[in-house]
Amino acid sequence: MTSQTITAAASGTWKLGDRTVNRIGFGAMRLPQHGEAFAPGAVPRDRDQAIGVLRRAVELGVNHIDTAAFYFSSLRSANELINQALAPYPDDLVIATKVGPGRDPAGDWLPHAGPGQLRAQVEENLRQLGRDHLDVVNLRVVGTDSIAERFGALAELREAGLIRHLGLSNIRPHHLDEALTVAPVVCVQNMHGIGASPEQEEFLRLCGERDIAFVPFYSIAGNGRTVGARSEDGPEVRAVARAHGVSGAQVRVAWTLHRGPHVLAIPGTGDPGHLAQNVAAGALRLTREELTALDAPHRPEA
Repeated sequence: MTSQTITAAASGTWKLGDRTVNRIGFGAMRLPQHGEAFAPGAVPRDRDQAIGVLRRAVELGVNHIDTAAFYFSSLRSANELINQALAPYPDDLVIATKVGPGRDPAGDWLPHAGPGQLRAQVEENLRQLGRDHLDVVNLRVVGTDSIAERFGALAELREAGLIRHLGLSNIRPHHLDEALTVAPVVCVQNMHGIGASPEQEEFLRLCGERDIAFVPFYSIAGNGRTVGARSEDGPEVRAVARAHGVSGAQVRVAWTLHRGPHVLAIPGTGDPGHLAQNVAAGALRLTREELTALDAPHRPEA
């Protein structure tokens, strides 16, 4: 694959509410720092490099960027980097952000926001991004408790015009059912990748049946999560990568896109070379045999 010439359009499109996006997007979590996101003492990324990656992403056709106000290092904020790099924003660019979690100026995590605090978090994102409204706001959830009151607070901000569309992050199926009684949901962001459990696969399928975008996170990092990929790819991933002349990370991104037309990938990086590879993964077509081989080590024995 010649990743330099492949754009995000090769991945196909999906609609987030009334906004059409390419299925390969960009996640901004790794942009403010090198190494592990949220780690104390993480080395801030060079500002010019971060801005260059964002601008190159848009040049490569990326029009869906995932961010959050709590994505920051000691010197860098993902939202403000996005603002500096891309404002005035292209008309087709969709910026999705998350609320719920928060961090104090020292980077320590705060208790998740209640209904009364969510407006302040939305306004913080508006200010940092330099917007008068947010395209998509995802409520990030921890635990299994009811989300109706918190999602209702965001629905009120949607009615007020501060938010265009609502989504959910890190949820269980019952959360989606509950949210849909309050307001429309355009996307679900959940951890998903090679080795996903049957329950995770079923939830992904359910979102597709409801025309709700499924946005997998940590699809490359896996259990490494904020640290990044911590172990070598297994022989199945390596074999598919060799057959196509691509990296294991590209195989992992392509695998997620093959789960359904409603799946939107948001691989993140601060490296221009990795960015080009991630975008190029949207053009990688895996055969049924390759998909079966990738899933085989994780399939329960009969």
